[in-house]
Amino acid sequence: MNALGPSLAPYVRSSRTLKKWVTPLAQWYANLMGYRKMGLKYDDLQQEELPEVQRALGRLTQREYYDRAYRMKLSAHQSVLHKPLPKEQWTSAKEDVRYLKPHIVNVLEEETERAAWDTMTVQRK
Repeated sequence: MNALGPSLAPYVRSSRTLKKWVTPLAQWYANLMGYRKMGLKYDDLQQEELPEVQRALGRLTQREYYDRAYRMKLSAHQSVLHKPLPKEQWTSAKEDVRYLKPHIVNVLEEETERAAWDTMTVQRK
């Protein structure tokens, strides 16, 4: 199991009818999770202890890394206060983009390529 886990998203996106039915449910569920009320993005919820995520975090730009640290600090403060941010400071669905996922995918692709090269056998003629 990798850091991203299983996903039905490609299958859902391939069917217009299924996408039309699932998208409102997905938005409702994302709002219900409450991380946007704390100012977080979805990728802020990734487990930082996983080695793939650690390597992906190292590939973030300085600005992305600073923004992530600020969101984490702000959400921790709001958690201590036991209340969400004011409504105008919530993360909107448009702002909630997967900024870490491309880096994690690259790390996983590199690991599979490295494993393929490490297990390659040399055949002599």
